[in-house]
Amino acid sequence: MKREIMIEGMSCNHCKMRVENALNNVAGVHSAEVILAEGKAVVESDSSLSNQQLIEVIDDAGYDVIEIK
Repeated sequence: MKREIMIEGMSCNHCKMRVENALNNVAGVHSAEVILAEGKAVVESDSSLSNQQLIEVIDDAGYDVIEIK
């Protein structure tokens, strides 16, 4: 399942790597790529992984989720 997650608060490459690493360490995530210029992460994951779980991981990394498509 592919999801686009709009994230607020990322401003540099360190932010990008922090969010990517956090997402890629979640069981059920196959890949996560942050596109800093667009303020979003593209995540491929199992459909059993809920949006809420992804929101919590990003929140724990210190950033805010605006929307998940």
